[in-house]
Amino acid sequence: MATLTQVGNGTNKPGTKSKQGVRPRAAGKHDLELGKRIRLRRVEIGLSQDDLGRSLGVSFQQIQKYEKGVNRVSSARISEIAKALDVPIAFFYSEKDNKEREVESLLFLDSSFSLRLLRAYAKLKSQATQRSIVSMIEAIVAEEE
Repeated sequence: MATLTQVGNGTNKPGTKSKQGVRPRAAGKHDLELGKRIRLRRVEIGLSQDDLGRSLGVSFQQIQKYEKGVNRVSSARISEIAKALDVPIAFFYSEKDNKEREVESLLFLDSSFSLRLLRAYAKLKSQATQRSIVSMIEAIVAEEE
């Protein structure tokens, strides 16, 4: 039985073993969810992509790719990220329960504007003002639907 090995130019060389069908898996749905959780925690503790990248020895662009789910994150890297973000590794993989629902409800913080809005709202002292703002936003949303 002949065996093949792929050569640098993409062709197969006879007489050696083939690695056909063995390719690294592309980033997918789970990578996107993992990236959202990395971003959520990073923003929550006020760490920039550049700061996180420096603590991991990678560029801020690499952190962006992790957060957007473009690049897969190795298990060793997940461990390093968990340590840098001061969370257990399980934070990135927990099943849906009450904490999971809290995380999902906070995933809208994907933009700095959303975070600014939430922080400003939280600083309001008057519940009447808070109610007015919520009513106003609900009215705007209802008009747009």
